[in-house]
Amino acid sequence: MNYRPLGKTGLNVSEISFGTWAIGGSWGQTDEKESLKALDKAMDEGVNFFDTADVYGDGRSERLLAVATKGKEDRVHIATKFCRAGDIHDPSTYSERQVRQYCEASLSRLERETIDLYQIHCPPLAILQDGAVFEVLDKLQAEGKIRAYGVSVESVEEGLFCLKQPGVQALQIIFNLFRQKPIAELLPQAQERGVALLARLPLASGLLTGKFAEDATFEAADHRNFNQNGESFNVGETFAGLPFATGVALSRELAWIAEGRGSMTEASLRWILDHPAITCVIPGFKNVRQVEHNLAAQRVPSFTEEELARLRTFYENEVHGHIRGSY
Repeated sequence: MNYRPLGKTGLNVSEISFGTWAIGGSWGQTDEKESLKALDKAMDEGVNFFDTADVYGDGRSERLLAVATKGKEDRVHIATKFCRAGDIHDPSTYSERQVRQYCEASLSRLERETIDLYQIHCPPLAILQDGAVFEVLDKLQAEGKIRAYGVSVESVEEGLFCLKQPGVQALQIIFNLFRQKPIAELLPQAQERGVALLARLPLASGLLTGKFAEDATFEAADHRNFNQNGESFNVGETFAGLPFATGVALSRELAWIAEGRGSMTEASLRWILDHPAITCVIPGFKNVRQVEHNLAAQRVPSFTEEELARLRTFYENEVHGHIRGSY
């Protein structure tokens, strides 16, 4: 396993880490025993960083991480998020009293004394511009409740604004072969300022595995069913903002990236890791097999300059115009 600095926090984290949205819920059925086996497998392979949120399964993911990392608190780092258990547009959601409640509840579920990275969970830009929530996080950091804080953002504009906030040490961004916009400004500016970048939805909700056909269906409780057009939250969180059938067709055009790299999954993750500004990629998982498949990306060849140029042209000419929502 390779490790990269988590910004200026003093922590080094596995370049392939994992997100726990899928084992919490909203990705179809999950099995707690399988989830714990998968977490154990990831840690056995050197993964030392997991991203979660208080709303993933109403705290289920945090509780699973508490079980899996018991006795490893000093070696396995956890990032969690807050605000989406309330009204994200209401300033009171970000008040000191409310944020403290969110923080204490997460600490209790995680069975930890300190959260390594505490992230605002995709708030509106107006909340970020108000700035009061950063003052609250400064207090929690000073008290030792959190080691560092950051923001999970939906758009490049939000990310660039957060980079100007002195206390923000990490950004979580949607970044994959279908969402290349951050390359131009956000990645270089974050690298220059020493701010960590966590790449979420690296496989575009599964599109970049190449396993879907246009007639694929998803369980009722899977966001790939109920949020395909942004019905429940930002459309960019599902299939990178692409209409599903369009995304399937575009993924077929990318099948060539698997040549010499095992699979589209491995190649897609490798492409993200080839960007030095990225701290880690955080794919989701439900079982040991998926953990192993994602970790295999470490061992596949990087992309050549010619291939990178081809992928950039593909994004600009074939993908960019189909993305919906603010990004």
